[in-house]
Amino acid sequence: MIDRIDRRILAILQEDCTVPVAEIGRRVGLSTTPCWRRIQKLEEDGVITRRVALLDPKKVNTKVTAFVAVTTSQHTDDWLRKFADVISEFPEVVEFYRMAGQVDYLLRVSVPDIDAYDAFYKRLIAKIDIGDVSTTFAMEQIKYTTELPLSYVPAEKPKANA
Repeated sequence: MIDRIDRRILAILQEDCTVPVAEIGRRVGLSTTPCWRRIQKLEEDGVITRRVALLDPKKVNTKVTAFVAVTTSQHTDDWLRKFADVISEFPEVVEFYRMAGQVDYLLRVSVPDIDAYDAFYKRLIAKIDIGDVSTTFAMEQIKYTTELPLSYVPAEKPKANA
């Protein structure tokens, strides 16, 4: 169960995972050791899955974002497994989703320019038959966050008097 203190710890870590444990503890009203134990428990429970550095796409020359919608007539587990294996070979694919609706799969691809996208596309279709592909390019990123909303975490239940 994630309580209000855990929620506050998660909010701090989502904003900046380099904040020292002592500082996190100070902000949430805990000493360092209990705060560290809570963070360890959140990691053990799989709530915190990784701690990463977020990079500026322009500074690492991946300023073009393409959204690739894939529609296929292949709907077997074997084909999906093969497709997922192929996609895992492409570092340009930074997000990969199986969708409901008219599009079967959606990829977010980060590349330096349109020529690099074209090269990516040609390598992709050489590896697997994917049916219909439609690509749209982002003109401007208006909102981007990796922070998940924590307001949906179920509220802790009051403890019964013993």
